[in-house]
Amino acid sequence: MENGGTSSFMRTRRLESYFNASTGLSVKETVKSSVKEELELKPRTDLYADSDGWASVLISWIKIFIFFVTMMFTTFVWALIMLMLLPWPFERIRQGNIWGHVTGRLMIWILGNPIKIEGAEFSNKRAIYISNHASPLDVFLIMWLTPTGTVGIAKKEIIWYPLFGQLYVLANHLRIDRSNPTAAIESMKEAARAVVKNNLSLIIFPEGTRSKNGRLLPFKKGFFHLALQTGLPIVPMVLTGTHLAWRKGSLHIRPAPLNVKFLPPISTKDWTADKIDDYIRMVHDLYAKHLPESQRPLPLESSRNS
Repeated sequence: MENGGTSSFMRTRRLESYFNASTGLSVKETVKSSVKEELELKPRTDLYADSDGWASVLISWIKIFIFFVTMMFTTFVWALIMLMLLPWPFERIRQGNIWGHVTGRLMIWILGNPIKIEGAEFSNKRAIYISNHASPLDVFLIMWLTPTGTVGIAKKEIIWYPLFGQLYVLANHLRIDRSNPTAAIESMKEAARAVVKNNLSLIIFPEGTRSKNGRLLPFKKGFFHLALQTGLPIVPMVLTGTHLAWRKGSLHIRPAPLNVKFLPPISTKDWTADKIDDYIRMVHDLYAKHLPESQRPLPLESSRNS
C-alpha cells in the first residue's frame, strides 16, 4: 500500500523539535502571594502569543500568499501527472495522496505553527481515519499524515473549491450528494465497495461539517455504516489548536500550537447495525475525553448523541 521514497519521507518525517509559543503571566507586585501561587499552579493550556497588530497581520498575509502560490504550483504539477493517469483510477488515488503528503507538509511548514504529533505508530494502518474538524488547517494535516492508498469522502460541491476541488475529483476521491438522502446512502455503499475492492483506507469528518467555535459537534452515522460494510478498524485523529491558528472566516494565521494525536485502532469486526447508536456514543465520548476543555462539546450537543 505504501508508496516509498518521497511520499513516505514527507509523511512520516517527525519534527525533531517543537516550537514553544512564548506565553507568560505578568503579576503585579501588589498581588497577594496566595494568588500568585494559584496563577503558577493553574494549568496553562491553549495559550499562545496572539497579536492583531499591523505587523502580525502583515506577516500572516505574506504567509498566506506564499501558501497559495505554493499550493498552485504543486496542484499544477500533480494535475498534469493525473491527466496522464486518467485510464488508471487507483494510481490517481495514490498520486493524490502523494500530493497531499507533499503539499500538506509544505503548508504547515510555511505557516510556521509549532506542531506535536502523537501516536504516529497508528498512522500506517489500513483503516477508516476520522477527525474532528474546526479549521481549514485540518484538511492539510490529514492529507499529510494519512497513509498512501487513502480515499476521501466529501460533499459533491467540493468540485467548486478553487484548485483543491478540481484536483480532488482528478484524484478519484469520492463525493456524495448530502441534499439527497437516497443518493447519499447509495454513494456510501459504492464507496464501501470501492474501498474493499481496491484495499483502500478512508478519511472522513464524522461531524459532517466544520465546527464554528472548535467544540466537538454530534457525529453523523455515515462513517459507522462504512465501518459495518468494510469491516475496517477506526483510527481517531484528535486535532487540537487548529481552530485557534486559523479561525473560520479569517485570513489571519495565528501562532497557536497544533497537536495531532492518533488513538489506537478501534476494531469493528463484531459491530452490528442494531447497536450503531452505542458505537456513536462510545467514539464521541472518546474524543471528548482527549480534547481540551475548550473543545469539548457543550452539554446540549453531547445529549444529542445520548
